[in-house]
Amino acid sequence: MYKRILAPIDGSITSTHAFEEALKIARDSDAMLQPLFIVDLQPVTYTAAATFYPDMRDALLEEGRRLTKEAAGRMAREGVKGEPRIAEVELTDDDIGERILHCADDFGADLVVMGTHGRRGFQRVLLGSVAERFIRLARCPVMLVPGREAEAQAKQAEEAAHVAE
Repeated sequence: MYKRILAPIDGSITSTHAFEEALKIARDSDAMLQPLFIVDLQPVTYTAAATFYPDMRDALLEEGRRLTKEAAGRMAREGVKGEPRIAEVELTDDDIGERILHCADDFGADLVVMGTHGRRGFQRVLLGSVAERFIRLARCPVMLVPGREAEAQAKQAEEAAHVAE
C-alpha cells in the first residue's frame, strides 16, 4: 500500500475534499501525509501593481501557514503522521504543476491526491488545469478527486437515468 502521500491544498472546497480523501488513505494505510501549499506569484511588470508584490507574497504565505496549520490539526486528530509544507513557484523556472512534481520527488511520494475543479470547454482552455498539467509530469500514481459539486451532479444524473428507465 502507499507509504508517502502528497496532497496539494489551496483552500478551495475541491482541494479540501481531496485532502479528506488523502487523510482517509493515509490513516487506513498508516502512511505519512504531506499537505502542500504552493505560493504562486505570476511575474509582475513595472506597473502600480508591482508595488504590492511583497504584500501579495506575504498574504499568500500567511494563507499557506493558516491552511497547513489546519491540515496539521486534522492529521493530529486522525492520528496521521507527517509535516505540512509550503513551497514557492520559481518565477522564471516552473509553474505550479512542476513545483508539485519537485515537492513530490523531494518527499518521495508514492501517491499524490489532488482535487480537480472540472473546468470544461473555453474556461479550461483559458485557465488550464493544474491537475492536468501535473498528471502529465507525474512519476507516481495520482488520484484526482472531483469537488463535492461534481459528485452531486453525477449522483443527480445517475438518479435521473434510473427514473427514466
